[in-house]
Amino acid sequence: MFDIDTILATIISFLIVLIVMPFVIPFLKYLKFGQVVRDDGPKTHRKKSGTPTMGGLVIGLSIIITSLIFYKKYPAIGAPLIATVAFGLIGFIDDFIKVVLKRSLGLRAREKLVLQFLISITFLYVIQKHLGSDVYLPIVNRYIDLKWAYVPVMSVLMVFTVNAVNLTDGLDGLASGVTMIVSLFLAIISIFSKNHDMAIFSGTIVGSCMGFLRYNAYPAVVFMGDTGSLMLGGSIFAIAVVLKQPVLVLIVGGLYIIEAISVILQVIYFKLTKKRIFRMAPLHHHFELLGWDEAKVVVVFWIFTILFCLLALAMIQLKI
Repeated sequence: MFDIDTILATIISFLIVLIVMPFVIPFLKYLKFGQVVRDDGPKTHRKKSGTPTMGGLVIGLSIIITSLIFYKKYPAIGAPLIATVAFGLIGFIDDFIKVVLKRSLGLRAREKLVLQFLISITFLYVIQKHLGSDVYLPIVNRYIDLKWAYVPVMSVLMVFTVNAVNLTDGLDGLASGVTMIVSLFLAIISIFSKNHDMAIFSGTIVGSCMGFLRYNAYPAVVFMGDTGSLMLGGSIFAIAVVLKQPVLVLIVGGLYIIEAISVILQVIYFKLTKKRIFRMAPLHHHFELLGWDEAKVVVVFWIFTILFCLLALAMIQLKI
C-alpha cells in the first residue's frame, strides 16, 4: 500500500536527520560555519551569532537519500527532487558567501533571481511537456488551461514562493515547523488524489523537517540557512505544480505569503513616506519588537498555518 510507503518515507527521512545531525553540528562548529547576524536585526538575535548554520545540508541529504530509496517504485519523484536540489544549491552558494567569504548579504538579489528563474522556467517547461498546462482553481472548483502563459505565470509564482519561505526563516523552528505542516497537508492531498509519487516525496519533507526541529526548535542549536529555506521553498512549490495545485499551496502557505507581503509593504511605504508600517519586517520580527516571546510567535504562526490548511481542505471539498 502506497500510504504505508509514505509513512515509511517519513520515518526514514526523520531518522536520517535525527542520526546525522549530531555529527554535523560539531563539524560545522569546527569549520566555524556560524550564523552572521545582521546589525539591523532585532537586538535579541545578537546572541545567536556564531550558531552553526547550513544545517539545511542535512535536510537535503535526508530528502535525497529517502527519495532515491523509493525512486525505482515511484519514478515521478525525480522531477521535483531535481528542482529541490537545484534551489538548495543556490542557497548553499549564498550561505558559502555569507559564512566563508564573510559577506553578510550573500548573493546579490539580482544574481539570486536570475538563477531562481532559470531553474523555475526549466522545471516548468519539462512539467508542461509531460503533464500539460492546466491548473486547479479551488475557489471555482475547476481546472483552467493557462496554455502559453503557463511557464511565465508559474515561474513568477514559484520564485515568489521560494523567497517567501526564505523570508519566513527568521525565528527558531518557524520555517521548519510551518513547512512540516504544509508538507503534511500536501501528503494528505496526494494520498486522496492517488498520486503515489508526490505522497512519498511530501513524506520525505515532513520527516526531514520533523527531525530538524529536534535541533532547530527554540533555543536552536543549528540553523538551516538559505541552503535549507530555498530548498524547502522549491520542494513545496514543485509538489504543488505536479499536483496541479499551485493556487492551493499559496493558500496553505498563507503564512509564507503574509511574511513576504509584509516586507514588500514595508519597503514601498518607507520609500514613499520615510515611515514604517511595522516595527520591523518580516512580520515575525514586528511581533518580537511588540514584546512577544520568540517561542510564542512561532507557535502562533504554526497555529495559523494549520488554520490555512483547514481552509484549503474546505475549499477543495475533499470527499474523505
